[in-house]
Parts: sequence; C-alpha cells; structure tokens
Amino acid sequence: MATRGGVLAALMRRKVVSEEHMGDTGLARVLGLVDLCCLAIGSTLGLGIYVLAGDVAKKDAGPAVVISFLVAAVASLFAALCYAEFAARVPKAGSAYVYSYVCVGELVAFVIGWNLILEYVIGTASVARGYSTYVDSIFDKKMQGAFRDCCAINVDFLSGYPDFFAFSLVFVLSVLLAIGVKESTRFNNVFTVCNLVVVVYVIICGIFKSDVDNWKIDPSTVPNPGGKLDLGSGGFFPFGFSGVMAGAARCFYGFVGFDAVATTGEEAKNPQRAIPLSIVIGLAVIFACYFGVSAVMTLMWPYYLQDDDAPLPYVFDHLHWETARWIVTVGALFGLSSSLLGALFPLPRILYAMANDGLIFRSLSSIHPRFHTPFWSTLLSGLFAALMAALFDLGQLVDMMSIGTLLAYTLVAVCVLVLRFAPSPAEANRHRLLQQLYRDESLGLVDHDADGPGGLAIGASTDRLLPPRPSERGLLALVLNRPRLSQPSHRSAKLVNHVAVAYGVVTVAFCLVIVYGADALMAVEAWAVILAAILGAAMLACFGVVLLQPQSKAHLFFRVPLVPLLPMVSVFVNVYLMMKLSSATWVRFGVWMALGFCLYFGYGYHHSEAGLQSLEEATPLEPLHSDDGSEYSDHSERRKLVD
Repeated sequence: MATRGGVLAALMRRKVVSEEHMGDTGLARVLGLVDLCCLAIGSTLGLGIYVLAGDVAKKDAGPAVVISFLVAAVASLFAALCYAEFAARVPKAGSAYVYSYVCVGELVAFVIGWNLILEYVIGTASVARGYSTYVDSIFDKKMQGAFRDCCAINVDFLSGYPDFFAFSLVFVLSVLLAIGVKESTRFNNVFTVCNLVVVVYVIICGIFKSDVDNWKIDPSTVPNPGGKLDLGSGGFFPFGFSGVMAGAARCFYGFVGFDAVATTGEEAKNPQRAIPLSIVIGLAVIFACYFGVSAVMTLMWPYYLQDDDAPLPYVFDHLHWETARWIVTVGALFGLSSSLLGALFPLPRILYAMANDGLIFRSLSSIHPRFHTPFWSTLLSGLFAALMAALFDLGQLVDMMSIGTLLAYTLVAVCVLVLRFAPSPAEANRHRLLQQLYRDESLGLVDHDADGPGGLAIGASTDRLLPPRPSERGLLALVLNRPRLSQPSHRSAKLVNHVAVAYGVVTVAFCLVIVYGADALMAVEAWAVILAAILGAAMLACFGVVLLQPQSKAHLFFRVPLVPLLPMVSVFVNVYLMMKLSSATWVRFGVWMALGFCLYFGYGYHHSEAGLQSLEEATPLEPLHSDDGSEYSDHSERRKLVD
C-alpha cells in the first residue's frame, strides 16, 4: 500500500525531456513561420471581429471599445510572452500541458490538459454554431426553421433544434485535419489571407464614411422615447471606466486562440525560433485588426445603434453600401472558417500528448503510418465537438469557454516564474562540482600549493566561486540575497517556489475582496479597505522577495522581459477575470473536473509514463524471457509486455 508521501511524490512527478530527444517525433515537421503566423491569426480572428466588437460597443464601452481591446491585448500579451518562452524551452506537442508537466508536476499537468480539452472542444463547437447562424442569417433563417420542423428538441439545457449543418462542418474539417497537417494549413493560410484582406477593406472603407461626431454624442440630443436606448452619459466614455474594464474582460476572450501555435512543437520546422516569433507577430496583427475595425465601426455608426449579431454587415447596410456589405459577409465566412480550423487543430494534439504520457488511454497516441497525424484522436475529438455543436446553442457553449483558458494562462505564468529562478542543469552541475571541491578542501584533500596545468590554484578559485556555507546564510540573508549571489542555488529556487505559492493564495484572496467586496470598497468601509490593503501589501512583499533572488543565466532564443513583474501581473489579471465568471460556470467546471479526476486516478495514475520510468529506475528488474527463450533487453520491450 502506498504511503501518503509516496502518493504525493507520484502526483508531483515531472516529465523529463532530454535535449538529445527534444527533436524526436512521429509527426511530420512541415510547418514554417508563415504557417504558424497564419494559424495564430486564423484561430483568433473570427467571431471576435465580426460579432464581439459591436456587441461590446453597444452594451459595455461605447466608442471606448478601442481602449477595451487595448487593455485585453496587453493582458493577452503577458500570457503570449510566457507561452513563447516555454515554447523556446520545451518544443514538444501539448501546449501548456507539457509546459506544466515539465515544470510543476503530473497532477497539475493533467488538470491543465483536461481543461484545454474542454476549451478547444467548446471553442470548436461555438465557432461552428456561430458559422451556422451567420450562414442562416443570409438566407432569412430558413435552415433553422427546417431543422425545427424536422427534429425539435424540448429540453431546457439543450438547443431548440439539432444543427446538422454545424455537425457536418466540424466533422468534415476533422477529416481534413486527419488526412494531413500540411493540406489543412494550406486551407487555413488561404482563408486567413482572405480574412485579412477583408479586414483591411473594412478599415479603408470605414475611413471614408467616418464621422468623428459619433464619438461626441450628447444623449440630450438623441430621441429616446420610453428610454429604450442605453446611451449612458454619451461622449467617448459613455459607460465610464467600469464599462471599459467590463468590455476588456469580454474582449480578452477575443484573443483566445494564439496558444494553438504552442501545440505544434513537434510539427514545426524550427520550433524554438518559429513558435515564439509567430505568437508575438500573430498577436500584434490581431490587435491591429481589432483596434482598426472597432474604431471605424463606431465612427461610421453610433455605438447605441450597433447590431448584436452581425454588426459590420448591419452598418454597411444602413449606410446603403450594398457591395461592401456582401464583401464583409463573405469575409466573415472566411474568418470563421480559419477560426474553426484554429479551434479544432490543437485538440487532437493535446489528446496525443496526454495519451503518449499514459495519462489517458494510450490508443489515442497512435500515429497514422501514411498521413503521419494523430488520426484517431483527430476523428474522435472532431466527433465530440460536432455533437456539442449540434446539440447546444451558442450562448450555452460560450459560458464555459474561458475558465480553462485562464487557468492554463495562470499556470504557464507561474511556471515561467519558477523556472527563471531555478538553476539550469549546467548551473546545477557546476554548483555540485564546486561543493565537492569545497568539501575536499575542508577535509585537507586539496593541495593549495599545487596548481593545475594552467597555473590555477583550485583552493583559491573555490573561495570566489562558491556561495557562503548554509550556516552563514540564515533565512533573512536568504530572503534578502545577502551577500548577493549572481546565480540561483537550490535554496533560492526553493524559496521562490514557496513565495510563488504564497503569492497565488494571496492573489486569489485579494481578487475575491475586490470583486465581491466592490460595493464596500466604493463606500470606503473600513473592513474592506483594511483587508484589501493588507492583501495588496502581501502581494507587493512577495514581488519584492522574488525580485531580490538571482535568475538563471541559461541561454534561450526567447526570454520573457521584466521578470518577475510580467508573470506576476499576468497571474493577477487571469485570477481576477476568473473571479468575474458566473457561479454556474464554476459548477459546470466542477462537474468536468470530477470526471477528469475519475479518469486520472482510475487509469492515468497507474499507467503514467513518468511513473513507469521512476519505478524502473528504483526497482532492479529480473530477467524476463520471451516465448523463444531470448531475454528482453530494454525497458520499452518490458513495458509492451506489461501493457
């Protein structure tokens, strides 16, 4: 029977990815920088630009929707930079799942992977459902009427009718992905370029139809019988700062999708260079598109008259610009097509990575011998997403989209923080060598008068290179890094780990206070102000302690700037947005996680590749023989026998 310590150690076991096996993969390396940039842009620039901008302008921010997109872009940039550094460290398929497995431990990695599955399934289904609704609106919703007449559904938590068009769309695309990545990325590249051309066309046309007075509207001059129109206070900020931030929280989800690039580590030609560059370039292009379209949209047409479902065609229709309306409508279909591919693309790769590690059923990790893709994972995940798209409406699907993404972003930021202050393998080996020299010197085993061939006295060198003895560095000296060390040690890394955990706990508490105690803070009630001040001071103290610690000097193609500030701010922003989610979302999240834990403890815990490797290293193996009497020579053959 396993002890509690053994179980905890098993839950924290990490995936080891050695440099010599970093490039080993059964997948085809066919994706270049252009392919990855198009994937980042195409997977993100879909429903957000064609639906979200007008909806946020009308209900939350008014013309200041451009500021909302800016705030959301900055928050997304924090997460994108953290993803980029991890892609440079661990270019393997699996996105944040692999990153957390390498850095934090198995249980956290499973939680992240399980939530990414949820994110991509719902993302695919919601885009497919939105695509179907957009097409249906072109034909006066005749498709919806036919489906209702044929197979009406009268269940509260399901859609009113099965959407066979959305189902077919997802399943056909999953077959396309299963046949070959290069073929599907060609499709994505073409549609992404067409989408960008339409976006540029909208911005140029919008400039000619812009009226700056639409950013200076006075509510008293607008006829509003019965107060049906919500004009706020008018001007550029009709709903104030709170409206801008509420809009930013919604606009943030318009940037979700760039992390699809991070799942291509085993299919990119030069992942350590191409993945970080494509993430940053893609995010910059996406923000420029959102900012430009939302600006001209609110300049062409008053914010309070924007359409909720299809704002761009609506605006051009009311401006009597029929040609532009149809071009935008076709462009929306291009954008939604590439967004659909971007949402579905990473799903089978997460399943492949988790199955390859033994955390879910290993059969899902099989690679097709002809197409060199995770064939069955792609078809199974496509079928699952297609069923979700057919049976749930868009509003129900979107409710669960964000929580898994935000949790993944948070864990990646924490992982960057922990790894940056941990000694690299080379630094750890150097430290162990110097410690050995220190011990030999203390025992009189080193001759200070005997120099090496180069004339270097080993004893003199260790005095300069080694940190002070542990007894000379108490807790306060360790916290303040006195005397100042230039390279991390195991003690400083352990301190950063503990402070990171404390910062996470304090951040959750602080966000709970400012979200659920907002009214008390606005009323300047003593308990709320004092509690927020104490928790805020604790967050700053955690930041100060980490800032004083030495960082690793390991060479990476891409490094997150402003560490530890940027990852810690990213954690705060993500946790804050998670606290803004509804209680119903948290309940559904709890049900999904309960299913995941049943799978992990029933299967993954016992079949984990990392667990089997640690067991092999700890337990000498007795010779095993095959039917013909020959001995199995390696662990892989033994594992096949066991499986």
